[in-house]
Amino acid sequence: MDQARALLIVMWVGVTLYALLAGADFGGGILDLLAGRSRKGMPQRRLIEHSIGPVWEANHVWLIFVIVVLWTGFPPVFAAVMSTLYIPLTLVALGIIARGAAFAFRKASTELWQQRLFGAAFAVSSVLTPFFLGTVAGAVASGRVPPGLAAGDLVNSWLAPTSLLGGVLAVGVCAYLAAVYLCDDAVRAGLPELAGGFRRRALIIGLGVGVVALGGIAVLRADAPRLFEGLTHRALPLLVASAVLGLISLALLWRRRFLLVRITAALAVTAVVWGWPLAQYPVMLPPGLTVEEAAAHPSVLTATLIVLGVGALVILPSMAWLFLVQRRLPYRHDAPG
Repeated sequence: MDQARALLIVMWVGVTLYALLAGADFGGGILDLLAGRSRKGMPQRRLIEHSIGPVWEANHVWLIFVIVVLWTGFPPVFAAVMSTLYIPLTLVALGIIARGAAFAFRKASTELWQQRLFGAAFAVSSVLTPFFLGTVAGAVASGRVPPGLAAGDLVNSWLAPTSLLGGVLAVGVCAYLAAVYLCDDAVRAGLPELAGGFRRRALIIGLGVGVVALGGIAVLRADAPRLFEGLTHRALPLLVASAVLGLISLALLWRRRFLLVRITAALAVTAVVWGWPLAQYPVMLPPGLTVEEAAAHPSVLTATLIVLGVGALVILPSMAWLFLVQRRLPYRHDAPG
């Protein structure tokens, strides 16, 4: 395996971790929106705040990681994506900032109307941010981001059918991951009634995501035939694995096997995330910019891989410790909202 492919794999590991961790983070905000009125939904919101603690602190490390690796290792792709899709990417950045500010201000607010205002901002940003991230992915995957500075359509590139499908699926997957994770967290916190509520939401959202994904097959066939071809041939085993794991996850939810379903749901999402690059490999920007053509000079790739290896020795144990500490931290039912 050459350096460019090795760096591409490392970068996609970062994409996967961001999808799983930030997905749970964004999904927590979506479930916050669905929790109900202020007092009725307070127990759910308290558990959501407790559960997204470690992901809240660490998830955007992976977004920064992916951006830096793309910029350093594949500069033509970085330039094309950032210049053609700067509108949705700017909205993503604003959404991330708004979420963080609203989340912090809600916890510091004492008046009910203030908590409602900042809570609404947090929840709405949690829906819009993954939606725009999904439109970016759809624009790239459907070949609407050609090489060059702002060479693609600045509006239609991310408002096309495949992009909108990507946005809807991103929101649904985030909400599903969060609901699945919160089932187990509620049981460990001694709140079986909350676990039952999150279980119902996970089942409904999971079925909804499955229906959208099935309908999306027709969208891809009509709007992104190259991607459809790759997904139904080279990447088909991963898509089948994702579908099987999705069905297993729903069965485990039905049987209340909440710890196991965390694993199967995460694997189902991972299979989809890796299906996309496999479907279009070796192309990075459809229809023709390949990994070899987009890669930086070999000396840059070597230095980047060395730095990433050293950084992993520091970051990965630290994040593992963060999750371990958070999992052992007892949940306080009487914690202030």
